[in-house]
Amino acid sequence: MTQYPNLLAPLDLGFTTLKNRVLMGSMHTGLEERGDWNRVAEFYATRARGGVGLMVTGGMAPNAEGGVFPGAAGLFSDEDIANHRIVTDRVHDAGGKIAMQILHAGRYAYGPECVAPSAIKSPISPFPPRELDEAGIQKQIDDFATAAARAREAGYDGVEVMGSEGYFLNQFIATHTNKRTDGWGGSYENRIRLPIEVVRRVREAVGEDFIVIYRLSMIDLVPNGSTYGEVVQLAQAIEEAGANILNTGIGWHEARVPTIATSVPRRAFAWVTKKLMGQVGIPVITSNRINTPEVAEEVLAEGCADMVSMARPFLADADFVAKAEAGQAAQIAPCIACNQACLDHTFGGKISTCLVNPRACFETELVVEPAKTAKSVAIVGAGPAGLSTALTAAERGHNVTLFDKADQIGGQLNMAKMVPGKEEFHGLVAWFATMVDRAGITLQLGHEVSADDLSGFDEVVIATGVLPRDPGIDGQDGPNVLSYIDVLRHNAPVGDKVAVIGAGGIGFDVSEFLGVDHSPATDLPAWLSEWGVTDPAAHRSGLSPDGPQPTPAQRQITLLQRKAEAPGKRLGKTTGWIHRATLKAIGVQMVGGVNYEAITDAGVMVSSGEARENPRLIEADTVVLCAGQVPLRSLADDLAERGITAHVIGGADVAAELDAKRAIDQGTSLAVTL
Repeated sequence: MTQYPNLLAPLDLGFTTLKNRVLMGSMHTGLEERGDWNRVAEFYATRARGGVGLMVTGGMAPNAEGGVFPGAAGLFSDEDIANHRIVTDRVHDAGGKIAMQILHAGRYAYGPECVAPSAIKSPISPFPPRELDEAGIQKQIDDFATAAARAREAGYDGVEVMGSEGYFLNQFIATHTNKRTDGWGGSYENRIRLPIEVVRRVREAVGEDFIVIYRLSMIDLVPNGSTYGEVVQLAQAIEEAGANILNTGIGWHEARVPTIATSVPRRAFAWVTKKLMGQVGIPVITSNRINTPEVAEEVLAEGCADMVSMARPFLADADFVAKAEAGQAAQIAPCIACNQACLDHTFGGKISTCLVNPRACFETELVVEPAKTAKSVAIVGAGPAGLSTALTAAERGHNVTLFDKADQIGGQLNMAKMVPGKEEFHGLVAWFATMVDRAGITLQLGHEVSADDLSGFDEVVIATGVLPRDPGIDGQDGPNVLSYIDVLRHNAPVGDKVAVIGAGGIGFDVSEFLGVDHSPATDLPAWLSEWGVTDPAAHRSGLSPDGPQPTPAQRQITLLQRKAEAPGKRLGKTTGWIHRATLKAIGVQMVGGVNYEAITDAGVMVSSGEARENPRLIEADTVVLCAGQVPLRSLADDLAERGITAHVIGGADVAAELDAKRAIDQGTSLAVTL
């Protein structure tokens, strides 16, 4: 008897059956644009072997003007069809099904040729769009239909028409972006003509025995978006036009509400999809922040949807479904929704991958094979760098001993998991513990390792991490001064007025830890209130008329930095704005461009600029130092003096913030070479 009867139940679409209720949602990886089609095929085939019921590709442009950036992938030629056939054949050989997403970016396109219903520039692109005339609109419809026909010719099992997240079709639907007065604007019936006509023409182009998914914006989260009644009206019209499945889109990309970051509660928007159940006669998929089989099963059992979409969890673990089926959920590498290696990479023009699983999208490059000779490997440091090295080395057949002076594994992850909104790190540490035990790694905790302990090993890896950097401030040794380690790891007492020195990722984490008494990430009603999200049946777009209602910080906090720039400017591309908005909302004062003159019993004396002008006191009962890190490599240096060669990785190699992404990638990459 399976633990997940709803999740693993087949879904009969009439002409074809999906083997379970799991959709791997669309993700733009950047692989197709690189032109290595074997690599693209292996990425999808690996997930097909892992048991997912249906996959959707990253968005493929229907034409040049609709690409998310110049040169974006699409099906424009016979050569493109042949290349995509490599992917679909590989997926089918692996027992999977795959649909191609047709994505027209509209005004979100990052190029000068972008088009839209009205000439209104997007806040996330510097390029103003050209307003389409009647002939231009008909061309876009034709191109959607042509792309769908080519997808079928390329061997895809279906297509997903992207109609949400503020892309082209969504732009026609909402008066936020559609100011037309012709037959494609004005009344709601006119504004939804385009998506309906696109689906109708796509169905004509592909025939009846082909999956057509429509990605429907269930809650826009931007001003002048759709009401719930309008969403239902469109859903029913899209069903009538020929769609087999309705997938859920949540929020526009320009919305000032986070929808998929780690601070968003799990299954945060399943209630929105549930409202549509029973309103249409075709399956409905729910999505966003569903990252374990338990959560997915709950969502289905509660009648929130017929199917669940999980995208990034399949970057973290390609075998998600197979492990769930085998009763091995504890072995599923968890998606922590950090965005660091997936969305941040996408928006940075890099290949997407995963912090937890650096082999994602690098299946043909980072190959884990049995070692020709089993070696004894000592790894010092059970943080993310050491853990990833240990697991991969053990997988290859090496005999691994993992040391750490702490009494638990996880290293700095154990501080990250204490921060409100980063609760997912608890699951990552637990997963590492499960996998270390399963791999048969010898674990020696509470052990301060010396060079003498490492004699006799064939390979030695130093992953000892970092130490807090000494900022050299007069008075920093005072009784009212703590380090971030004191606060996050040892829960040291902190006063009501706090000055945080250093506005990098750690400074933001400490400020949030000290400011938030109850994490909204574990309390959906509180989170919805904090961000001003409400029922779209009550208020258009799901935006509360009262706006965001955050709980003020429980302390008076001032976040300081030396750089004369906005604090938090260098945080993650897709999540930095969330951290900045959160601290601002709860009342944290953020001040840049200061010199630290001295710390006194009354707080921090600061001045401004090179001339050290405007000396003033930042009052504080407690001062917390978050002024960066330096490598902890004394053991590596000791080994070098003895002539013992060691591999130095992670923070011990480069102390650049608390970068688990780099640490895990470095550890995995090293282990495949040992």
